[in-house]
Amino acid sequence: QVQLVESGGGLVQAGGSLRLSCAVSGASSSIRVIGWYRQAPGKQRELVASVGSGGSTNYADSVKGRFTISRDNAKNTVYLQMSSLKPEDTAVYYCNVNDLWFRNYWGQGTQVTVSS
Repeated sequence: QVQLVESGGGLVQAGGSLRLSCAVSGASSSIRVIGWYRQAPGKQRELVASVGSGGSTNYADSVKGRFTISRDNAKNTVYLQMSSLKPEDTAVYYCNVNDLWFRNYWGQGTQVTVSS
């Protein structure tokens, strides 16, 4: 059973930066893809960024050039470095793991609020 714990959210002014962390425990060797999703009020949850087991990354067009996903295998932690934040980045951010059997696991979410 994979468990995910996110941290690092908060309130930041537009143009600022935040780094989210996702600590992964349990069955980490069966992870296929780790990703960050976000959900703003009244909107569907959307993929922000993901990193595969081989290190390949994928980003939503809206965050390319501003966000960076990285993975520290020694610490079983995935990070999302967010820079040049905009008010439209305000959302609850969720860590997601998709395993070798295509099962999804979710963290509890962390709130990111960007003020204008």
